[in-house]
Amino acid sequence: MTQRNADEWLNHRLLLAEKQLQQPKQKPEHISNDWFLGIDLGTCNIVSIVIDKDANPIATRLDQADVVRDGIVWDFFGAVAIVKKQLASLQQQLGVEFTTAATSYPPGTDPRISVNVLEAVGLKVTHIVDEPSAVANMLRLKSAAVVDIGGGTTGIAVIKDGQVVYSGDEATGGHHVSLTIAGSLNLSIEEAETKKKQQGTEIWPIVKPVFEKMADIVKDHLKNYQVDEIYLSGGSCALPGVGTLFEQLFPKHKVILPSLPIFITPLAIAAYGMENDNES
Repeated sequence: MTQRNADEWLNHRLLLAEKQLQQPKQKPEHISNDWFLGIDLGTCNIVSIVIDKDANPIATRLDQADVVRDGIVWDFFGAVAIVKKQLASLQQQLGVEFTTAATSYPPGTDPRISVNVLEAVGLKVTHIVDEPSAVANMLRLKSAAVVDIGGGTTGIAVIKDGQVVYSGDEATGGHHVSLTIAGSLNLSIEEAETKKKQQGTEIWPIVKPVFEKMADIVKDHLKNYQVDEIYLSGGSCALPGVGTLFEQLFPKHKVILPSLPIFITPLAIAAYGMENDNES
């Protein structure tokens, strides 16, 4: 299969997901049996996306959440409540009942952690995949690395000849960026999160060392592999300066940072579930 272009194929779908959060939740004119639900239980956000057979987002939900830390669901009931709310909202808007979904997990953690949450709201988890591998699968990468910088972890997947040959994970991500902001500016974590989202350019000098550490982690994971491209994903990559920093620290690679990276992983989860569901 041909590798999908991040600018043309992916960014269009990420923009659709963003618009669906901003626009009134309208019921579609036609209901389809081909729609598929993907749910991403992140450290800072829980995102649910419904896609059609062409992987176009049909409806999107996002809630900020502090229920997952370092790949572990520490507030199980809080996570269940948010997923249940998103599921009910999607079903009301779309006029369908979802009984199945796909989800993901950071490499090196227990996949059952996410599965348990979805099963608690009555969903059958048909497919589960680690986060960077989901992105690699969606983009049909041939020789590349996917670096998924989420709220609590940084996941790395190496793809050779279209197959994931290595995946790893480190417990550092956007939450650690917020801790750095909070410590440097004497703010609460909540205030630091707000400042990170609203004043990214201003606080970049404070958080740059954290991302340099992440880049060093990525270098260590990639030291035994030769790849041509590095794809960045995850909500933490949206901070101004991340893409440029990786370009500077990985001069021999083509670094690709799609727009609205917060939606890449949930879109990839849904796409992985749909594609594998059709093959089964």
